Amino acid sequence: MKQLFATLVSSLLALASPALAAPKQGDVVIRHVTIVDVEAAKTVAGQAVVLKGGDIVAVGADAVIAKDWRAGRTIEGKGRYLIPGLWDMHVHFGGGPELIEENRALLPLYVANGITTIRDCSGDLPEQVLAWRGEIAAGSLFGPRLLTSGAKIEGIAPVWKGTIEVGSTADVDAALDRLKTRDKVDFVKITDSTLKPELFLYALTKAKALGLRTSGHIPMALTVDQAVDAGISSIEHLDYAYNAGAKDEAAIAADFLAKRIDRAEANRRLDAGFDRDTAMAAYRRFAAKGVFVTPTLNGSRIIAYLDRDDHSKDAGLAYIGPKLRKTYDWRIERAAKADAAAIAARHKQIEDVATILPMLAEAGVPIIAGTDAGFLNSYNYPGFGLHDEVELFQQKGLTPAQALASATRAGPAWFGQLDRYGAVKPGMAADLVLLTKNPLEDVAATRAIDTVVMRGTVQDRAALDKMLAETRAKVAAWNAAAKP
Repeated sequence: MKQLFATLVSSLLALASPALAAPKQGDVVIRHVTIVDVEAAKTVAGQAVVLKGGDIVAVGADAVIAKDWRAGRTIEGKGRYLIPGLWDMHVHFGGGPELIEENRALLPLYVANGITTIRDCSGDLPEQVLAWRGEIAAGSLFGPRLLTSGAKIEGIAPVWKGTIEVGSTADVDAALDRLKTRDKVDFVKITDSTLKPELFLYALTKAKALGLRTSGHIPMALTVDQAVDAGISSIEHLDYAYNAGAKDEAAIAADFLAKRIDRAEANRRLDAGFDRDTAMAAYRRFAAKGVFVTPTLNGSRIIAYLDRDDHSKDAGLAYIGPKLRKTYDWRIERAAKADAAAIAARHKQIEDVATILPMLAEAGVPIIAGTDAGFLNSYNYPGFGLHDEVELFQQKGLTPAQALASATRAGPAWFGQLDRYGAVKPGMAADLVLLTKNPLEDVAATRAIDTVVMRGTVQDRAALDKMLAETRAKVAAWNAAAKP
């Protein structure tokens, strides 16, 4: 009987041991929160999320997580919506060495706006940006995770400074070797200022063979299809994708290459020849080939409407140093020289181009949110501009869920990192944004930021406001010093 009793007690203790086990320990727990499942375009209420170091380690019903986990810090998420960290997939740093400090001051603006990763698409400070990438990764510089192309590949004597100039296939080979081996870039940027069309295609093909993703501007002397066939990974700016919808694009490219027409005439013919069926066939081909499109639509809209919109009282100006603001003049002056016909044409162009946004989505082309913010691009404010971009996506026909996905999942998808970013679930990076409004109802909710978690570190509203205030103070001091 004693033996039977002892066995029974032992069995009961074994059964009870899981319930008696000590709670698991995390660093941060976000309780009573509504998780936004961006992929499924749905919300899941009453959840809790546990963070440990830079990882999400548990997600589940709040009552279950509260029973099983403890954490050093608790964030109350009741009435809040938790999304993955935002990505701005097209930013720039530049303006010359004398602007390094003003460029560095832009980094906290991204974090303050919920942006935990940025993709630098090359300016004229490539070595500096490569250094910042390492410093941010090491924790010695505060800013969003920085992915960069390093110096862009261009032709001989290009418009853009800070580039690797190539005039032969050997030059391209050397450029790609430098970018891959020495600079260990995250992708390659190729532009068309003076680059020979055949070298553009060669660079795409060679980069793909080396396992490097590519983004770029497609030369007018080529069709978009040629770039797609050569292996371009992302098309930067929506107008290039729009050109693929012209029925006679190949003839226009040939005429431009032979110098029978100039760029203005080529653009006029591309616009006149746009055909929906042709465009949809091209976009389905994009999707089949795995080509993404980064529209940078808001940046183009700003330039198109400089004649109409007064930016002199923009709140964003308080965050831009005087030397960076001076770089805006180039585009402002170019826009001001346009006559009434040219102004009307650029208005029409931006509205025409925007019509393809829902077409791309319908064809299954991944759309990436990127702002083109930085030097040169007038009144396109780093950090803040991403919210403008996704709101414009919604206005032009994307659903709130599609617009949100463009800024949370498209970037990780392009980099092949959806196993680590773009969702709120165990094993993912602890890059998160807590919102006070539901972005699946209106993507403008991405502005309603309560808290940002970046690499597991919590930045509450007070900390975010402090970042903004510190940047404003820096800019105010620079402004004062710049006055005669």
